Amino acid sequence: MMKTRSSGKISTKWIPIFCISFFFIGMLFTNRLWEPPESDNKLIASHQQNEELKVICEDCGTKKKSKDDTDVMEEVSKTHESIKMLRSLDKSISMLQMELAASRGSNKELVHPRESVGTVIKQNGKPKKKVFVVIGINTAFSSRRRRDSVRESWMPQGEKLKKLEKEKGIVIRFTIGHSATSNSILDRAIDSEEAQHHDFLRLEHIEGYHELSAKTKIYFSTAVAKWDADFYVKVDDDVHLNLGVFASTLAHYRSKPRVYIGCMKSGPVLADKNVKYHEPEFWKFGEDGNKYFRHATGQIYAISKDLATYISINQPILHKFANEDVSLGSWFIGLDVEHIDERSMCCGTPPDCEWKAQAGNVCVASFDWSCSGICQSVEKMKFVHEKCGEGDDGVWGVSL
Repeated sequence: MMKTRSSGKISTKWIPIFCISFFFIGMLFTNRLWEPPESDNKLIASHQQNEELKVICEDCGTKKKSKDDTDVMEEVSKTHESIKMLRSLDKSISMLQMELAASRGSNKELVHPRESVGTVIKQNGKPKKKVFVVIGINTAFSSRRRRDSVRESWMPQGEKLKKLEKEKGIVIRFTIGHSATSNSILDRAIDSEEAQHHDFLRLEHIEGYHELSAKTKIYFSTAVAKWDADFYVKVDDDVHLNLGVFASTLAHYRSKPRVYIGCMKSGPVLADKNVKYHEPEFWKFGEDGNKYFRHATGQIYAISKDLATYISINQPILHKFANEDVSLGSWFIGLDVEHIDERSMCCGTPPDCEWKAQAGNVCVASFDWSCSGICQSVEKMKFVHEKCGEGDDGVWGVSL
């Protein structure tokens, strides 16, 4: 009978087979066990690298944005500094103007000795004589008799005219342009009159009644180029003037840089084409029946040096209205200009100016409102001078 193997024992011949099998199983298990960590490490390393790159990129963007913000702030800071510098410069200029004005007002003389009356100074290479006031008497080709009536009354002649300019700094000239025809008989007549009296200021202007606004611009520009004056005056050739009183009146405003002095008024804007002072641009002044802005009447007015210079510089773009006095007033609208309503510059003819003179209030200028000048001035100018004049020696006693 065959002997059976015990159930608790394994045959020795299977041991090598089991060992080899377990070895390979172990190797297989070992390989599978280590692969995932290796893959995870790669993923972790890759993830960490991406995160680092992301941080670096974000940092670059942050730095760029920060740099842009810094540049903007620097530009803003520079702009603020520029504004502060401009304000400081403007304040310094204002202070210098105030100091100059104060010096003029207290000393009654210009600050620099070279700028005393009669001194010839150069500006842009051109000689200019320093004076107190330039008085331009507006005249026309047909007004020879009016000019003679002025010469025979309030306007000094010959050597006295030169002395007035040299000692007092008061320049007086008849202002006139040219005719439309070159070297016409009208121009030759003025040339002859100038050779006799030496009291004209010829303008580069074609004379015409409807060209008074243009003539005014050219007069101020020409006067500014020729003389360095504190004041520039326009007066019509049918107005009586007391030079001494006028010079004293102007001297009161010598410390003010931008003054516009005259008899201020505000007349109606005339839309009717059939009236004398018709304003073609009446619609610019609002509804029918409106009045003009305040401006000095055209018979006589004075402006300070700064305003005359302003007209000279901006002459090409200054608008001309139908009436010369309105045009002048419009040029100062919007500017920092002080309007001086000087009523002594618009007295009436005798008995008005005579009564005032007897009361000790001698008028600067006299004329008739009804005629926009002295009515029949050729015949009456001497009469007005006798009744309302300050006396032939009045201007020589004035201290400027």
